[in-house]
Amino acid sequence: MNYIKATSLLLVLLICAACFGSSARAQTNQEETSSEESRVDSSAIARKLSSLDPLERQHAAEELARLAAVDQMKLVAGYRLQERDGRVRLALDWALYRMGRNETLFRIVRELDSSRHEQAAAYLAQLDTPDPLYIFLPQVNFKTQERLLEVFGKIGDAQTLERIRPLTGSPDEKIARAAQSASEEITRRLAEPRQELPTRARTTGITTPPN
Repeated sequence: MNYIKATSLLLVLLICAACFGSSARAQTNQEETSSEESRVDSSAIARKLSSLDPLERQHAAEELARLAAVDQMKLVAGYRLQERDGRVRLALDWALYRMGRNETLFRIVRELDSSRHEQAAAYLAQLDTPDPLYIFLPQVNFKTQERLLEVFGKIGDAQTLERIRPLTGSPDEKIARAAQSASEEITRRLAEPRQELPTRARTTGITTPPN
């Protein structure tokens, strides 16, 4: 009887192991297929960077940024060097930042003082934390600072309130007003019930800006 029970138990264990192994292989195969499909998708999108339509090039760069398609980094960097359209260059900088090229964040922030400031602000508002932006606050001109404060209003946290509080007393009326508005927006947002939000763009470490 004990022999029969032991044999039955062994059979059950073998069946479970086979099922587990099959499930694990299926999951691995699914992940590999998903990764391969992602590479194919990013390659197809990257080909649009050679389009004659600047809007299509911009959208392609933004999609590569969304995917954080690191496998296309060299290609994107090459297109960035030869791109003449300002909006497309900005989108390519955003894509490169999302792929890990930290230094491109400086170029994006500089665009806050240009005709493309709304596009730049929209990208910066996708950061998952305001931390990489603090370093710019005391170093940029008044117009960039004002628009940077608007970005802080959208993604700032309790630490941001401490960072921008001194600016609420700025002698420049626009800066003081922007800092006060950002503080109010952050305070209101922090007081709201917490809820699951879409994941914004990851950030990468920033040390010091180039001279």
